[in-house]
Amino acid sequence: MIASRSRLFAASLTVLAVALAGHASAQETTPPAPTPDTHPPAVILEPGQTAPGQATPSQAPTEAAPDPHIIITDTPATPAIPAVWAPIPTNAEGRSAYGLYLAGKLALMQGEGATGSDYLAQAERLTPEQPRVREQAFTSALLTGDLDVAAALAPTDATASPAFVEGGRLVRLVQDFVRGDARAPNAELARQPIGAPHARAGLLVAPWIAAAADDWTRALRPVPTAGDPLTLAFARINRAALLEKRRDYAEAEVELKTASEVAGVGALFKRPYGEFLERRGRRDDAVALYEAAMAVQPVDPGVARALQRLKDGGRPPALPDVREGAAQGLITAAAQASAERGNEFAAVYLRLAQNLHDDDETEYQLAQVLSRAGLKSAARNALSRVGTADPQLYAAARAQLAVGLEEDGQSQDALTELRRAAAASPDDRQIALVLAGQLMQLKQHDEALTLLDGPLLNTADQGASVHFLRGAAYEALGRVPEAEAELWAALQTAPNDADMLNYLGYLWVDKGLRVQEGAEMIARAHALEPDNGNIQDSLGWAQFKQGQYETAVNTLEEAVDKEPSNAEINDHLGDAYWKVGRQREAVWLWNRVLVLEPEPERRAEVERKIANGLDSAPSAKGVAQ
Repeated sequence: MIASRSRLFAASLTVLAVALAGHASAQETTPPAPTPDTHPPAVILEPGQTAPGQATPSQAPTEAAPDPHIIITDTPATPAIPAVWAPIPTNAEGRSAYGLYLAGKLALMQGEGATGSDYLAQAERLTPEQPRVREQAFTSALLTGDLDVAAALAPTDATASPAFVEGGRLVRLVQDFVRGDARAPNAELARQPIGAPHARAGLLVAPWIAAAADDWTRALRPVPTAGDPLTLAFARINRAALLEKRRDYAEAEVELKTASEVAGVGALFKRPYGEFLERRGRRDDAVALYEAAMAVQPVDPGVARALQRLKDGGRPPALPDVREGAAQGLITAAAQASAERGNEFAAVYLRLAQNLHDDDETEYQLAQVLSRAGLKSAARNALSRVGTADPQLYAAARAQLAVGLEEDGQSQDALTELRRAAAASPDDRQIALVLAGQLMQLKQHDEALTLLDGPLLNTADQGASVHFLRGAAYEALGRVPEAEAELWAALQTAPNDADMLNYLGYLWVDKGLRVQEGAEMIARAHALEPDNGNIQDSLGWAQFKQGQYETAVNTLEEAVDKEPSNAEINDHLGDAYWKVGRQREAVWLWNRVLVLEPEPERRAEVERKIANGLDSAPSAKGVAQ
């Protein structure tokens, strides 16, 4: 019998790690993002608060701190939306402003970002005097990617939060650049640079806009001396690229060398320095630099690939054009903001970057920050836009889409996406493992076993997860001795894995093979995960099988409290009630099982128990969890 969905598809969570860590080119254009402790956090300010550059160490967020959110609590001076509008503002179709506002909020709550943004924008046009409507319309337009709408709605009032005012300015100026106008944005940035909390993004994008406007004095202006070291180092890398474009190679090398020697973060900038040396024909110097970088940070995939490319005689990467450079500046700002848990800011920067230079890797990064910000629907839309040019990246995106679909109960669609991922990256063992788990989920046991026994997964170094899924497949096909062997092998590799302890322990208890030993394994699993209702059910069932009926009732009642809609657990509790003389409650629970969509075998068994009682029905069989 197959394991419950919560057991097997848990393996699919590994896809997230595969997608982020396994796809090495995700850091090909940008050095790795800093940790949250590298520099002061990007915070959202209210009027009168301290700027980020003046934050004290005590203001840095802890690991438990929530993401800084772009939606900001209204100040006391903000007029509330009236309970009654008189007269009621309505649009040409007769829809009221308040109705549009409520519809927009509801759409946003349901994950329909574009619809919600449109409704709020319509409400704002009818009630321009309401700051809350304007701010929420601006925010929703930002996060759903309607950047031109957001630019038009951006608050400019002096009492509005800098997050809104400066965010709106950044969006408007970059969007003007997207449409081909660099001179007007450059003039405004010369008059007033982008301020906190978006100053970092403004610092990294402004030189490229100036270069596009042919204002090389501003484009090549020296990097500020005050600020966090990492951002200033990135600014030096930008300036070096622009200097190289102007053939000022000596000054470009000064900037690259300075950035690569910044204490604590300089190793991140060895690769761009090496690529510059390659373009200047100094291959031996580049090799020495890459090898020195590898000695400091040997797992840096970007440097490793650069060194291998150089040794293979490959050509160095070309300098970016001004739009690509501006996009890269925004991507860098996004990586830093995300590292500081400012995922909403990061999403805005990445959307702007995509408008400047459409790129699958940026789209993939956008999906990550949207997901971390809790915007699941928008994240899936971004994943679905990742193309096939990079097979690994496409596979990672499809695998993550599958995880989301499975979470929504769309198991067949999840399988379709996993098949696409596996076809794009046929040598990826993690994706193959998750595909096998999804096949098991859909009871396609033979196909799952074929994959698990294939050369990709059935290797000398196969992990506990492979043994576990193979054991589950054997058990589902009734091949119990083989299932025991594989599940036991899984436990030898992961002896403290609660799911594996529970699975094998339940198998032994339920089939009466090694009841005492199985009960002990389940007790260990329960100690590891005391809040897991499925494991608590196994514990209660082990007590039932050993004749400890009163104890089983207490244990199974707690399991039902944790998993009230689980048909199997309710069935087990009904059996325990029957054994302690609570027959009416047992029958009531069995009837409840029938409305919880049990599998056909369980339904037939429960119907027999309702008609004849437990002692006259065949022995109850559980489904391994």
